[in-house]
Amino acid sequence: MDISFGTIVLIIIVALALILVKKSLIIIPQSETKIVERLGKYYATLQPGINIIIPFIDRAKEIVTLKQGRYMYSNTIDLREQVYDFDKQNVITKDNIQMQINALLYFQIVDPFKAVYEISNLPNAIEKLTQTTLRNIIGELELDQTLTSRDTINTKLRAVLDDATNKWGIKVNRVELQDITPPQSVLMAMEKQMQAERNKRATILTSEGEKQSAILQSEGDKTSTINRAEAQKQQEILKAEGEAQARIRKAEAEAIAIEKITEAVGKSTNPANYLLAQKYIQMMEELAKSKQTKTVYLPFEATNMLGSIGGIKELFKQE
Repeated sequence: MDISFGTIVLIIIVALALILVKKSLIIIPQSETKIVERLGKYYATLQPGINIIIPFIDRAKEIVTLKQGRYMYSNTIDLREQVYDFDKQNVITKDNIQMQINALLYFQIVDPFKAVYEISNLPNAIEKLTQTTLRNIIGELELDQTLTSRDTINTKLRAVLDDATNKWGIKVNRVELQDITPPQSVLMAMEKQMQAERNKRATILTSEGEKQSAILQSEGDKTSTINRAEAQKQQEILKAEGEAQARIRKAEAEAIAIEKITEAVGKSTNPANYLLAQKYIQMMEELAKSKQTKTVYLPFEATNMLGSIGGIKELFKQE
C-alpha cells in the first residue's frame, strides 16, 4: 500500500506535536522542585504537580548535589531534610592535642532560588564551612572539655552554620559529632587515669565500708555495755530490795518474838536480857562442841547474863 506525501507530513506533524506536548509538560513530585530559566534568566520555581513550560526556551537550572559521596549535577532540587556524613578531619585542641573528628550535618533547602544562585557548589561549601567552624570551636577547648562537651560543641556548631548558610537558603537543623579519636598515646594515658580513678574509688569505698563497720561495731559495744550496766543495776536494786525485805521480815519476826517473850516473862524481866541470855547459851554450846582448846574471855557484863539465866529458871519454875 502506497502512503501519500500528505500522510507522511501529517504523521510528522503529529509526532512533533506529541514531542512538544511532552517537552511542555513537567510533572514535579512532592517535596521536590525545579528552577526554570527562560532564555538564561530566572523565570519560575515549579511547584509539585503538572507544570507547563515553553520547550527549547525554558529550561531547568542544574544544581550540584552530593549523592553516595560523589558530587553530581541535577536539575531537581530535593526539599526534604538531608544528611551529609563528612570524612574524619584533623583538629587541634587548646592544649595542643591533635585528634580526628567526623560529623553528621542535617540540613534542609528552604529557599531554592538562593540555593541555586547564591552559591555555586552548595555541598562543597557546606562541607568546608563545617570543617573550618569545627576547627575553630575545638581550638577553644581543651582535650577533657572536648571529650565531655559534645552537646555544647553540637549546639555551637549548629548555631554558627545556621547563621552562615541562611543566605544560601539553607536551614541547619542538627549537627552531631560521630567519633572523636585522640592519639594512641593519649588513649593509653586516659586508660591509666581511668584505672587509677577506679582504684581510688575502690579504696574509698573499702575505707568507707570499714569505717561504717567500725562505727556499727562501736555502737553495738556501747549498746551492749549500757545493757549490761542496766542489767547489773537492776540486779543490784533487786538484790538490795530483797535484802531490805529480808531484814524487814526478820525485824518483824524479832518484834513478834519480843512481844511473845514479853507476854511470857512478864514485866518483871527485861525481854532484851532474855534474848541476850539465849545468845550466850548458844555460844557456850558451840564452844563446848568444839574440840580445839580455846581461851574464852567473859566480859564484866556476863553477870547480867547469869542474872538473865536465873530469871529464865524462875520463869520455868512458875510454869
